[in-house]
Amino acid sequence: MKVLIPSPLRSYTAGQRWVEAEGHTLGAVLDDLDRRYAGIRFRMIDEQETMRRHIRFFVNGAQTFDLALPLRDSDELTIVQALSGG
Repeated sequence: MKVLIPSPLRSYTAGQRWVEAEGHTLGAVLDDLDRRYAGIRFRMIDEQETMRRHIRFFVNGAQTFDLALPLRDSDELTIVQALSGG
């Protein structure tokens, strides 16, 4: 499936905006991304296996918080990282 990587995480993907990943659930896709781009998953998922506060996942445009969400190869995953500052 196609995965849109946010700008702050593109250092893991050698600057690639769109990458490919495989998996039957959102969690499995993130695991596959980590196999392809070591360390990227930890920037999105914490030690308790929960999504980090500043990360959002959208599957085909719909936001999800469910790592067990079933996915199809034809789905499109968009990862959004919120910017913070003051």
